[in-house]
Amino acid sequence: MTPSHWLAIPAVALSLSVSGLASAQDTTLKAVTDPSFVPFEMMDQESGEMVGFDMDILHEIADRAGFDVDLNTMDFNGIIPAVQTGNVDLAIAGITITDERQQIVDFSDPYYDSGLRILVADGSDVSSLDDLEGKRIATKIGSTSYDYLQEKLGDSAEITPYPGSSDMYMALMGGSADAVFYDAPNVGYFAQTKGEGKVKTVGPLYEGQQYGIAFAKGSDWVEPANEALEAMHEDGTYDDIHKKWFGEAPESE
Repeated sequence: MTPSHWLAIPAVALSLSVSGLASAQDTTLKAVTDPSFVPFEMMDQESGEMVGFDMDILHEIADRAGFDVDLNTMDFNGIIPAVQTGNVDLAIAGITITDERQQIVDFSDPYYDSGLRILVADGSDVSSLDDLEGKRIATKIGSTSYDYLQEKLGDSAEITPYPGSSDMYMALMGGSADAVFYDAPNVGYFAQTKGEGKVKTVGPLYEGQQYGIAFAKGSDWVEPANEALEAMHEDGTYDDIHKKWFGEAPESE
């Protein structure tokens, strides 16, 4: 997906009216997220709105920093280009902070610690990345998991990047993939919900990573967002949001 496709995407336009300072400043930032990266962002079928950990974090930061959010969704591989070209002001979608991405967008301070994990069928004998040599591996287009697989396995495995998370899991469940390799919280969530009893996570956590909010280069909103995030950690709001979506507060450093 190229940046020029941004306006043509059949996105779900969601106007999120955020109270507080936003009303006073009357500033609206165009934001984008992935359509389905549970439990970080997903569509609430009853309300038609995007919900999840990232969405609550974004709402709270916007409230404290003083801006409204005009939110749209797009496939993950188009998100960084959309921010880079200025088609949107910010993006939040479980985006891993990398040196390469930092050359083209500005990131907030990290707001979530993550990593990569293997998901296989319940009866599989795969237990580590080495066991995936010669296997069919499903991952996501434009993700750090795809880059990691290319670096570690390259041509020694059949690596297939899919446009959406659900596509990866359907490939595994349908037998067209031997494993999924992707962000640990998303893989773990699937194993405990729709994949319960059918799939399992195996191996260690690979490639420790941190998620950040991506802003257009030179954005004036990075500092206010960081200040809001710091305040959320200090007053316990971040822990409350984390408990809501993951069942417990994050581990203390």
